[in-house]
Amino acid sequence: MIAFVRGQFVLKTPAVVHIEANGVGYELHISLNTYSHIQSLDKGLLYTHLHIKEDAHTLYGFFDVAEKELFQQLLSVSGVGAATARMMLSSLKPEELSAAIVQGNTRLLESIKGIGKKSAERIVLELKDKLSKSKPGLNISPLINNTLEQDALNALIALGIARSSAEQAVQRVVKAEPSLSAVEEIIKKALKTI
Repeated sequence: MIAFVRGQFVLKTPAVVHIEANGVGYELHISLNTYSHIQSLDKGLLYTHLHIKEDAHTLYGFFDVAEKELFQQLLSVSGVGAATARMMLSSLKPEELSAAIVQGNTRLLESIKGIGKKSAERIVLELKDKLSKSKPGLNISPLINNTLEQDALNALIALGIARSSAEQAVQRVVKAEPSLSAVEEIIKKALKTI
């Protein structure tokens, strides 16, 4: 329905972006991977997926087509919803996630919040052949910001994690590795400790 949105980034957080396009503001839910690519941009284009449920129409945004396609592939797996797919793309880079599925690395998939042993096995079973044909390749740029901990906390809460658990996880990560300068790395490490 909506293939992409091109415009000015009015609001950027690690979980949500507002884009103004021709006087209309769009709210797009994004992964950490997408955030890492757009964090220093004032305007740009995000490919979109409109997810329709009984109670909500949610627009998801992606930096490139490969990430969008991986998101859609994940949605095709029984038991994997949009929130879980976004969590997976926030926990691992798309190429890492794709490689884990192709290689049958269920342990790595199980390390993602919300993915149990059966879900990991189902994802590998249903997507291994499809993903072995194509592998996305992306890189992540560093974030220089004074509010890394707050951004990480907000992103974890937006991903559906309880505030107290999110705060404890962020504090553990920052205490263990005070030299981290990328919010997406803090979030990924925090997700692994929850």
